[in-house]
Amino acid sequence: MSGGQPGGEYANGPLPESLTVAGWRVALIVASFNIALPGFLNGAQIGLALGFWSAVIVGLLAGGILSAGAIFTAWVSVRTRLTTYLLIQRSFGLRGAALVNIVVAIVHYCWFGVNVSFFGGAIVALVGQGYAIPGDFTAFVIVGSLLMIVSTIYGFRALDRLALIAVPLLAAILAAVAIFALHRYGFVAAPSANPPEPMSFGIALSALIGGNMLTVAAMPDLSRYIRSVKGATASMILSFPIATPLLLVAAALPALATGETDIMKLVTMFGFGLPVLLILILSIWTINAANLYSASLSMRATFPKVREWIFICAGGAVGGAFAVAGIIDAFIPFLIFLGILIPPIAAIYVIDTFITFRGVDAAHSLATLPAVRWPAIVVWLGSIAGALGLERAGLTFTTVPMLDATIFATAAYLAVIKFAPATVDSDSQQEAV
Repeated sequence: MSGGQPGGEYANGPLPESLTVAGWRVALIVASFNIALPGFLNGAQIGLALGFWSAVIVGLLAGGILSAGAIFTAWVSVRTRLTTYLLIQRSFGLRGAALVNIVVAIVHYCWFGVNVSFFGGAIVALVGQGYAIPGDFTAFVIVGSLLMIVSTIYGFRALDRLALIAVPLLAAILAAVAIFALHRYGFVAAPSANPPEPMSFGIALSALIGGNMLTVAAMPDLSRYIRSVKGATASMILSFPIATPLLLVAAALPALATGETDIMKLVTMFGFGLPVLLILILSIWTINAANLYSASLSMRATFPKVREWIFICAGGAVGGAFAVAGIIDAFIPFLIFLGILIPPIAAIYVIDTFITFRGVDAAHSLATLPAVRWPAIVVWLGSIAGALGLERAGLTFTTVPMLDATIFATAAYLAVIKFAPATVDSDSQQEAV
């Protein structure tokens, strides 16, 4: 999100109640996060692997699970009015939160690599339409990364506002692609005989959830502005359960009809032409500016003496390198890993809010934080290792690696705080919000 958000000056403490808004305003923003090209690719690959109706069930389940997780993280932020980073600091300690921050920044760099791969693909599509643009995919990725770096440093706020235009235009394009595919090829429900990414139902569900888990874990940055717990619940119910299955349907229909998952090829296949490709490029550009900006904020909080532009430049270089190395070819494994990596972080700070810091004033709870809260670090890393080990061995409790990691982290952390509860300054005990 833009640094110009209202209430940005309250990044180090609770947001005043006077700045809160109705939940539906946040719901619209959260729903818009689902409308992105990586989400389209994910839905297309799930559709080809499972077939239309199974993919729809995956979309509905993913929307429900994401909504449930977001309700908890939103409740936490409404009760405390704290940012995600401050919640993580309370649970992981000052330096422990720095470790989490670095991991989150790297995830943003990976997403930059995924999106700049789409940028390179869009320019390749323009070349395929007869536009004489010198270079190849690698060159286009490098040039695109440089342009995105410069524009993020000098014009992020303008790009942030352009996203308000790009998101509805992108939604219209994806809907048009689905309609054209149905009109030309008809409705195809059966899965592909040779899908580009074979996956089981559980893996598909984990991938779809993993693609949105960073939004759920970072929800307090937005949801702390919601006026009430009831409004927070309603806003989450109006976002993920609607937007997630709709995007999956919009992606699965043309993929099953044509066998193609590349949105750039689909756009040129249906003759949409230069204006649509330029809108896709605009969408990619604005999303990647947000990725660089968010990552730079995470890194700046960890290393306050380093200037923000250095992190933006480094992030663009790392993300571009991921793109050239072919991160888009490992897209589903990347999403599955995100589904294992991120949920335990949210589970830990949610549990701490409702148990460890229950009845404690939010501002006072930040006054005396340890350098590292080892129980949170150990449970987080242990849940990742456990879920990855089970997934590699083909053994899962639920068939969904993301749920395995979340269940493990929740059970382990509840046990830890029961038998070794954290001490909280008694002077900070006050009526909970």
